[in-house]
Amino acid sequence: MENNTQTVEELIPQVKVGIIKQLNIEITPEALDENTALFGEGLGLDSIDALELIVMIDRDYGIKIGDPKEARKVFQSVRIMAEYIQENRKK
Repeated sequence: MENNTQTVEELIPQVKVGIIKQLNIEITPEALDENTALFGEGLGLDSIDALELIVMIDRDYGIKIGDPKEARKVFQSVRIMAEYIQENRKK
């Protein structure tokens, strides 16, 4: 991906596309609101999807998430994922 100087606003579209591709979801990036909950009543993702997102974040941004509590916080929404990536990315 890009360098460490990307803003959250620049990361949001990339994160949307990454989620859609990684999880093979039939939705457009434009239809995926960055503040929509990814799990539960929002997008309705499950624990298998969470594992796929962990793989995506490690592969694309060099960030390892090993703690389930941390993963629950990070995967609340696209915006929160982008903020976490912006603060923690290695690539």
